Amino acid sequence: MSPGADVWIQDPQEKWSLRFHEDPKSWSAFPFVFVDRGRAMRDGSPALLKSRSYLPKCDAIEIWTTLIEKGWKKVSPQWNFEIEP
Repeated sequence: MSPGADVWIQDPQEKWSLRFHEDPKSWSAFPFVFVDRGRAMRDGSPALLKSRSYLPKCDAIEIWTTLIEKGWKKVSPQWNFEIEP
């Protein structure tokens, strides 16, 4: 992930997605990443957002790498993200 990155991955069953997006306010001091967990609703209603974590970038990269190794796939944005931290 590079500064300003917005990366999405989805589980192999295509139920849950994670959005990794960096906190630009933390980049110069110590990079942190928000990780949103949710799923798009097939009926077009707003996405079900289950959680948001705030992690050091190195921890977020480790989680992303582990999930990719377990079969998660990179995907396009899965929901509208109008509300930012």
